[in-house]
Amino acid sequence: MRLGLALGYWGRGPDPRHVELAMAAERLGYDSVWTAESWGSDAFTALTWIAAHTRRVQLGTAVAQMAARAPTATAMHALTLDHLSGGRMLLGLGLSGPQVVEGWYGRPFPDSPLTATREYVEVVRQVLRRRAPVALEGRHHPLPYTGPGATGLGKPLKPVTHPLRPDLPVLLGAEGPRNIAQTVRIADGWLPLYWSPLRTGLHAAALAHAPEGFMVAPLAQAHLCADVAEGLRPVKAMLGFYIGAMGHASRNFHADLMARMGFPEEAERVRSLFLAGRRSEAVAAVPSAFADEISLVGPRSRIAERLSLWRSGPVTDLLVITRDVETLRVLAELNG
Repeated sequence: MRLGLALGYWGRGPDPRHVELAMAAERLGYDSVWTAESWGSDAFTALTWIAAHTRRVQLGTAVAQMAARAPTATAMHALTLDHLSGGRMLLGLGLSGPQVVEGWYGRPFPDSPLTATREYVEVVRQVLRRRAPVALEGRHHPLPYTGPGATGLGKPLKPVTHPLRPDLPVLLGAEGPRNIAQTVRIADGWLPLYWSPLRTGLHAAALAHAPEGFMVAPLAQAHLCADVAEGLRPVKAMLGFYIGAMGHASRNFHADLMARMGFPEEAERVRSLFLAGRRSEAVAAVPSAFADEISLVGPRSRIAERLSLWRSGPVTDLLVITRDVETLRVLAELNG
């Protein structure tokens, strides 16, 4: 199992520790460093800055939001950074949810998310392969565009720049069962948001059809500490925010995922409390058992024991969320 460092997206401003952490991860033998985006900092600019300060580590987006860019624009970002970094780019994509797609990007959430994702990936693949001008008779991402308001002058184009790697890896952040099954068919890897090494059977059927080399790269918060309850506090805060704020009361993919993982009543309570403005209560209502399953928290001996569970399953890359170099070092040592 390879290790990666997941830096996420910025909060109020740029985190001055990100480059230092990325360089430390590279020195410790980590295989990859990942950035993200929500409705603030973008994923590619920060990743390019990290690329300029590193030499070996792979560079991934976990995730770049599909609604933020046309698929051709995303492919341009990926092929550009792949050239500048000497072939280190890993393109992780996510659809996000209606609240972000419509509220931030001002676009309708697709009525067929699976089709929209499939078309997006197909266009990206065409750009990167550069075998012919890019063309797709798509429902969500048609090229050339011929819909309302079109001039009729559009024509298929090939990228002027030759991609460094036509097989640049594309990974998807998928949560629903059908989405995960499609990810196995059309992508080079899967970026699970929540992963429990105790519940790998949830995904066994889909992953049984994964091709050789398919990446399973979940994100997990990690913290080396003496007090497990205290170490779980930021994990529960993250879960409270995602389950409560990153979705609508009638449509919340993160809450649905927690329910499928065995905590339906707890997910509903967290969501209800958060939406009622009772945020601290929502965080407190996140079950410690769930937070513990999807993270690596505690003293070294406890982390070693739990890390063995992650290594025994289908995970190929563990993307560690931490701001602590000592935690990075201990995980590198324990992972061998």
